[in-house]
Amino acid sequence: MVTLIWWHPGFVALVVVMTSLGAVELHQALQRVGMTSAIIPVVIGNVVIIGGTYAAAELQQYTNIAWHVVLLGAIGGTVLVALGWRMFGGAEGYARDSAASLFIIGYVPLLASFVGLLLAEEHGVAKVVLVFMGIVGSDTGGYIVGSLLGKHPMAPVVSPKKTWEGLAGSFLLSGLVAVIFVMTVTTWPWWVGLLLAAVVVIFGTAGDLIESMIKRDVGIKDMGAFLPGHGGVMDRLDSLLVAVPAAWVLFILLGLGS
Repeated sequence: MVTLIWWHPGFVALVVVMTSLGAVELHQALQRVGMTSAIIPVVIGNVVIIGGTYAAAELQQYTNIAWHVVLLGAIGGTVLVALGWRMFGGAEGYARDSAASLFIIGYVPLLASFVGLLLAEEHGVAKVVLVFMGIVGSDTGGYIVGSLLGKHPMAPVVSPKKTWEGLAGSFLLSGLVAVIFVMTVTTWPWWVGLLLAAVVVIFGTAGDLIESMIKRDVGIKDMGAFLPGHGGVMDRLDSLLVAVPAAWVLFILLGLGS
């Protein structure tokens, strides 16, 4: 939080470190089903995609290089290097392993790049904090209400512990937190917080379910061991990765993007 408020590049660097670890966790998880990504160029690309996109968005007013040009170029370059890297391993399993690389690139650095884009916008800190608080409110409200009142499974095949009652708790607490934040910290209408909370809950829950599907497919409970007791880095990032791009689009649609 300190870096988010006082030193934006430091916060982006933290995001890069966490997503790089998350990419490694995905690489290790996919190896369990015979898919081996080109993790070295993928991690290097992760740094360039997230860091480069943020830098371009932050400096766009001073240069002629648009952030989307940097983002597309970094993604394209990472894909090409990953595909070329795997060529040295021979033809057997090439399509399978290349698919693993492209999956990680699209899932982690591409989606995470929107954190930097959001931060580089006008009132970027408030936007990022609002999204983060919405996610925390969603997780907390879902856990509390789901534990106390949860009876109807929402997605029993994917995540048996998630219930419709828990989802209602997510909407309730996330909405309350977001509305209070908007009314006390920003000059935006109160309903912006309500809309943002709804988007964060819907897409954050989808992100959590997506990661649950991956873990079920590869046969693991926790994505990794980089964060002992927390289930892995990806278990902390799953909601954020899907919710932030959706929040970025919402701010654009509301005319609050820059």
